[in-house]
Formats: sequence, C-alpha cells, structure tokens
Amino acid sequence: MTSRVPLAVLDLSPYGEGQRPADGLRASIELAQRAEALGYARYWLAEHHLNPGVSGAAPHVLLAAIAAATDSIRLGTAATIIGNYSALQVAEAAGVVAALHPGRFDLGIGRSGTTSAGRPPFPDAVSDDRVVDGLLLPSTPPLSFAADRFVAQARLLRREPGDADRFEQDVLDILDFISGTYVAPEGVPIHATPAEGTDIEVWLHGSTAGPSAELAGRLGLAFGANYHVAPTFVIDAVRAYRDAFQPGVRLALPYVTVSVDVLVAETDAQARHLAAGYEEWVHSIRAGDGAIPYPSPCTARALDAASAGLVRDRALTRFVGNPEHVAARLETLQRATGADELLVTTIAHDPAVRQRSYELLADVWGLESRARIGELVADAV
Repeated sequence: MTSRVPLAVLDLSPYGEGQRPADGLRASIELAQRAEALGYARYWLAEHHLNPGVSGAAPHVLLAAIAAATDSIRLGTAATIIGNYSALQVAEAAGVVAALHPGRFDLGIGRSGTTSAGRPPFPDAVSDDRVVDGLLLPSTPPLSFAADRFVAQARLLRREPGDADRFEQDVLDILDFISGTYVAPEGVPIHATPAEGTDIEVWLHGSTAGPSAELAGRLGLAFGANYHVAPTFVIDAVRAYRDAFQPGVRLALPYVTVSVDVLVAETDAQARHLAAGYEEWVHSIRAGDGAIPYPSPCTARALDAASAGLVRDRALTRFVGNPEHVAARLETLQRATGADELLVTTIAHDPAVRQRSYELLADVWGLESRARIGELVADAV
C-alpha cells in the first residue's frame, strides 16, 4: 500500500439526544483508547463553552484522565482558546499533564476574543465556490453572531476587548515559561512549575491567512489549518504559514495538519443515514444557541432553505461515505493542502458509530494498529 500521511483525532466530547454530559466524557476516554490501539498519531481535544450537547469545556482536565487511560498516543488541545486564560495558566495546565506523561503533550493554541475595537475578527466574505486541485473551497455563509449571548459568554470567561491583539505576546510568554526564560516586566525571573523544562510541543491553529498562520511560521512552530469549520480559507491559511516560516530550534521545515469532518460506514447509504442530524447540529451553533445534543437518525429534521444556507459550507465539506470513498476525498484534501497530517473529527449520535467510523478509516488508510505491530515484532524474533 502507498504510504499515506498520519491521521489524528480531534474530539469535542459530544453527546446525543437522551444522553448526559458524563456520557460524552466517558466516550472520549474510550475513543482515545481505541484510537491508540488503531494507530492514530494524536488525540486532541477541542475547547467549547456553554454548549448544551458538548461536554468538552475543560480539555486540560479531561486530558489528564485520558493520559492516565492510554500509554503512548500523543495528546493535546486543538485548540486552547487563549483569550479564556492568562498565558501562565495555560502553561501550568499543560505542564501538569506533560510532567506526568513526558513525550506526549501537544499544546495547540488558538487566537480568540475580540480586537481592541471590541469586535470578533471575522474574515471577509467570499461569494463564490472555488475548486482547487479537486478540493472544494465553498463560499462563506451569511454569518453573524448573537450579540447578547456573545456578551454574556465573554463576561463569564472574563474576556476583554483587545484579547485578540495580545495573542502574539501570550504565545511568546508561554514559550518562555516552558523554556524557563521568562522575565516579568518588573525584571523578576518567573519559573512556571511544572511546565518549565517539559517537552511540550506547541502548535498554533488558525482558520485564515491571518495572525495565527503568520506567527506560527515566523516562530517556527507547527500549524493546524481548519477545513472542518472554515473550509473556504484553508489553502490561503496554509500558504500564509509556509510563506512566513522561519526555521528555528523547534522545526527545520514547516509542518501542517489540516482538520476535516468525516463519517465512515460500511456503505454510502448507511453513512448517509448515520450522518443525519449534522446540519441541524451545526445550525444550532451558528444560530447562536450552542451545539444541541446530536439528533438521532430517527429524529433528525430537514432544515428550511434559509437555515440550510447558513450551514451549506460545512455540509458540502463533510466527508461521508464508505471507506474507499472517504479515503479518496482525504487524499484530495492532503494533496491540495500539502498537509503533513490530517486531523479527523467525527460527530454522531451514537458513540459506537463514531468509534466504528474511526476503525473503518484506520483500516482503509493502512494505519498500523498496535495488534498488527505486535504481530510484526513477534514474526521478527
């Protein structure tokens, strides 16, 4: 089989109708164990707050439990939302897991919050679909944000206008805390135990050719590009990162992972059935209500034209189908972006469906499972 790039898992800790938040958390631990056995390279957690159907609000806490339940798979965040914390808090939280589980922690950092003008940094709208090297880059939907909810969430998370403007300094501070070179403005050396001296691998994540991509390149850090939420701009983001890249002590060459939403089943028809509810789920997020518990295939409802238009870009760029069909689309994504890895996220009503999707994908992609590796070692001795 032709060698393919590594696959990794991005998990939101979702749960479905009739389930509880604890079910989503336990499913994440079980899925991480299965991903490790199947040969996935990394298991990363997203950070989402105030969502009725997503329990992944505190990824650093959950990562400690997942690290204790696994042996070798790399773990991390994609992404830690920097506007919700101080740089010191981020370094300390990552340091706890990294100190207990050396050689395994990836700290992914995402720019967040508002600019000094008090507005979220939305990219410019794109009115037409594009296809680049076979990859669909859809037009952007008519997005807005629910002002009251946005203000309430910002207050609860202690965000302030200008948080997004402080992104570069926050990243530099985190790197200095890890390396042990941080000196406070008052001239006082600060030692961030237990982060200092750990082997945390720092990534920056971004959705556009904006500050995150440029900063990741300039600092010589790995970069995560977002196709699963903001597919329109993924190639621009990767290009901006590579154009800005400067070799450093961390990386000699650019290194990119690209996220993608996937659902695999034995047949196309079965996959489409199990994928039902996705548009309704995404719409709940974009309408400003927060992600609902994922609908079951039996209760999922069709959206009206206006609502469907709000989620069209994500519906078109979700890879749903049998293993060979999805693998072909992943190959297109990798070729068009030049990704060094692909970061797969799978949302479904039933945790067993998510797990089966990752199993089928691992098999068709040719991942070396721990069982297969054990067989190879046994044959060699």
